[in-house]
Order: sequence, then C-alpha cells, then structure tokens
Amino acid sequence: MSGYGSFGSSLRDLPRLRRSRRGRVSSWDTSGGNDDRIRLQPGQTRELADIRGPGVITHIWCTVAVEHAGQPEEVEADYLRRLVLKITWDDSAHPSVLVPLGDFFGMGHGRTGNFVSAPLQMSPQDGKGFNCWFAMPFASGARFELISEMSVKPVVFYYYIDFEQHDEADPELGYFHAQWRRENPTDGIEQGDQTNDEYLFGGANSDGAGNYVLLEAEGRGHYVGCVLNVHNLRETSEWNWYGEGDDMIFIDGEPWPPRLHGTGTEDYFNTAWCPSQAYHAPYHGLTMPGGANWSGQVSYYRFHVEDPVVFERSIRVTIEHGHANKLNNDVSSTAYWYQTLPSLPFGLAPVDQRLPRPL
Repeated sequence: MSGYGSFGSSLRDLPRLRRSRRGRVSSWDTSGGNDDRIRLQPGQTRELADIRGPGVITHIWCTVAVEHAGQPEEVEADYLRRLVLKITWDDSAHPSVLVPLGDFFGMGHGRTGNFVSAPLQMSPQDGKGFNCWFAMPFASGARFELISEMSVKPVVFYYYIDFEQHDEADPELGYFHAQWRRENPTDGIEQGDQTNDEYLFGGANSDGAGNYVLLEAEGRGHYVGCVLNVHNLRETSEWNWYGEGDDMIFIDGEPWPPRLHGTGTEDYFNTAWCPSQAYHAPYHGLTMPGGANWSGQVSYYRFHVEDPVVFERSIRVTIEHGHANKLNNDVSSTAYWYQTLPSLPFGLAPVDQRLPRPL
C-alpha cells in the first residue's frame, strides 16, 4: 500500500508486509556531541518539527527539565502547566492541539507519576518520560511547536517525533485533536442547611445545562477519550466524595436525555464505589486518587479505543460536577478526538488561569 494502509497494530498483524518510509525528528546534537536537547528561554516558542506530507505521526517521546538558574526548586515548579504543546495540520489557520505539556500526556495538576495506558504513558523516573502512541495522519504537513510561558527559568527539552511518509493521503482519515479546559471553581451551590446526604445525593438535573463541558466540536469525527482532573475544594470532616456526577454525551444536537447518559463519575472511568486507590489499565485509570476522605488532587483517564463515540455533525461531551452540579471544585480536562478539517477554532486559557492550586 502506498497510503496509510489497511493493517492494524496488533501483534497478530505485525507480520503483514507494508510499504512506507519511516522518519524521525529529534533533538539530537547535530554537531556529533552529546548535547541532545533544545533549550527554551522564558517566553520563547520553538518549532520542534515541520514535516511535509502525506504521512502519519506514529509515536512521540519527550522529557523536560527546569534549569534552576540560581532560583530555588519551588519557583515555577508548575512548569508542566506553563509549557504548551501546539500541533497544526496541513497549514491550517488554527492548531488542532493546544494543551499544557503534562496534561497532554495524561496527568493533571502539573504533576507526573508512573502509569501505563495504551495511547499515553508516563515512564520512570517518577513519570518524567512522556510517551504518546495516538496515530496522527496528515495530508500535506505537520507542524509541532513548544511554547514556554515560564517567567523566570529556562527549560531543556529532549524529544523524538516518529512518523511514516506515504505516497498518498487517505480522505477517510480524521485529524487528531486535543483541547484543554478548566472551571476553577465549578458553578455549584453552597451546602447551607442541607444535610450531607442531601447535598451530595439530593436534587435533580433534568437538562444537563450546568454540566462541566469537556468537549464541543463540529464536523464529522469521533471522540476517543479524556483526562479529567478534580481538586476537591470542600473542607469537611463529613463524607467528602467528589463524584456522583453523571456523564452525558450529546451527539449531533440531540436533546436531553442523550443516548449516552451515565451513572456517576467513577462509573464513566470504569472504576467503582468511590475509589481511593491508584490504578492504570490500557483504556482507563485513576493515576492520582487524592488524599484522605477524597481530599486534594485527583486525575482519571478514559480512552475510547475500542468504542469511539462517532458524530456526523457535532458532539458535546459533558459531566456533572457532583450530582445535579452542586459541587464547587477546581475541574480541568483534556479531550482527545479525530475529525475533519476545518474544526472549530479554540484557544487556551492564559497561563495564570492554568496554574494548579497548591495542596
């Protein structure tokens, strides 16, 4: 096949012979030395790759470190929210990926940790090796940029971007997208004179209007998953579960209730009974389970690899923030999807609105 081909990536399919040309852009030291990295000053943007197509990105690996420059380590320790990955396909007017670096690779709150999923991984030491295996086809070009919104410290960045070049593009392949969002805090209500049970489990949501929105997109495509982060801001000695929020996915402008209506936050992420243990699997996981009584920072992932959510015209992926949207928490997310171009343009919150809350 001179194009993308009909083969898969399973072990059973590996023997199938194929025709493509492998390529890589990396930070190797072109002088022959061992300085295999690039360096970004505060406020600088660096182009990582400009690949002419047609082709497909097959794998991304990177790692980043902060140069302390005479400053203590705690200064700009939130660098994974200050650095932004930007990807643009086919010289489009708008990027299709615009996400803080750490969030793109599967964990929120500007933190890292060892975990394994099928499309995204953070590897030792302490999750500082980032990997992405989402396939990213393009017809005429792929441009990768790293944006530093550090104010004080330079960073050093090591990377591989692996790709295949093809003779022709397949018009039935969608373009990979990823978008970051945050509500800090979500628009809930105060407990007032409600009992704890009434506050956490009472009330009704009959339209989904106040749900946290992970994704709104227009065009033809399919949603393939998300990372959801919650910083539980409620301080109480009572039972302090942050979940109970149902997932609701509205396809092609359908009214409430949508065809895809779930039963609770942990249920959408394929866990159960208010989990407090870290867990990671190919398509779902809880990489940060929070502290005692579900306090502090939580990060989940759910990837629709075997069950993508297809849309012909539009999609709106939402989840309640607590039952009936009662809770006031810091919620952020990264959504991943494929679709036709052009897609709806989207931006990224200013850096001061992206920084994680301290624990």
